[in-house]
Amino acid sequence: PDETLEHVVGSLLEAGFRDIVLINDGSDTDHLEPFLHAAEHPEVVLLTHPVNRGKGAAMKTAFRWLLENRPNCAGVVTVDGDGQHLAVDVKNCAQRMIDEKDKMVLGCRNFDDPHVPWKSRTGNRITRMVFRIFCGFPISDTQTGLRAIPYACLPLMCETAGDRYEYETEMFFALKKAHVGIVEEKIATVYEPGNPSSHFKPFQDALSIYRRIIAFSCGQLLAFVLSSGA
Repeated sequence: PDETLEHVVGSLLEAGFRDIVLINDGSDTDHLEPFLHAAEHPEVVLLTHPVNRGKGAAMKTAFRWLLENRPNCAGVVTVDGDGQHLAVDVKNCAQRMIDEKDKMVLGCRNFDDPHVPWKSRTGNRITRMVFRIFCGFPISDTQTGLRAIPYACLPLMCETAGDRYEYETEMFFALKKAHVGIVEEKIATVYEPGNPSSHFKPFQDALSIYRRIIAFSCGQLLAFVLSSGA
């Protein structure tokens, strides 16, 4: 991370958030300063992985910490550290989660905006189509990192497979099997020119995601066949 991380944390504090869990997923010593500066705020808890384990593993580390240390919270909102999520949108998603009570809220971007990087626009359109065809999910932004998750769902999220970007896809499957609803909240579409801070690998990570989508749809079909046969 760079100084953007400090801006993200600062904007959340200004918006009224008072309980922020920050994950350092194996950053080297040359990139620790933004974490340490952010952790100077008493409202911020810094958790560190000695080595890089992936976005999914980082999220599950945070969820487990919350289950152990925040038994009375309403839920959690996941926010990327690269500045793509505005504090006002984070707050709206949090409020929507509280209003909906038992549903996960997705902060969904508008990929028709001309400034959206082509790999993000194309990747989302393909993944959205694959989700709809193979799984019946009408989700408009399948890769959004802004997600408000009710506290009751955190144990399930900790058990969900995946340690890297594929984990965010596995979350949908786990919630569907558990009959947990998903609703969408429109958010601003924010990208740096060329999206240089993204660690998403278009081919490698997309292949991993599609493999899981197909495996899930095949599992659903097999369950249907077995049920029909019975």
